Amino acid sequence: MDKYTRRVRRAYKTRARIRQLGMARLCVFRSNNHIYAQIIDASGSRVLSQASTLDKEIREKIQAGSNIQAALEVGKVIAEKAKALGIERVAFDRSGFQYHGRVKALANAAREHGLNF
Repeated sequence: MDKYTRRVRRAYKTRARIRQLGMARLCVFRSNNHIYAQIIDASGSRVLSQASTLDKEIREKIQAGSNIQAALEVGKVIAEKAKALGIERVAFDRSGFQYHGRVKALANAAREHGLNF
């Protein structure tokens, strides 16, 4: 199996467990140039909020979209948007990526700014 297939299989297993919990999930996607975060409702059919390094408000504060500083900013913004919607508890969906580096930085920033997972 190639690297992509292994990641997708890990993501599928994680999402199956999150579906059983029946709660909103914070889904993270990491590309070479950017990082994206979405809060998806419990049914999995609707995106409630999103933040990425492509957003104008975040782009002004960062120098590059592919570093830990950018991930910290995205985590902060997604947590603030979630609190504005009244969402305090989510399940963290790392989309099969390893929990280190930018993914870990985004999760820690979201926790520091009020999200519980």
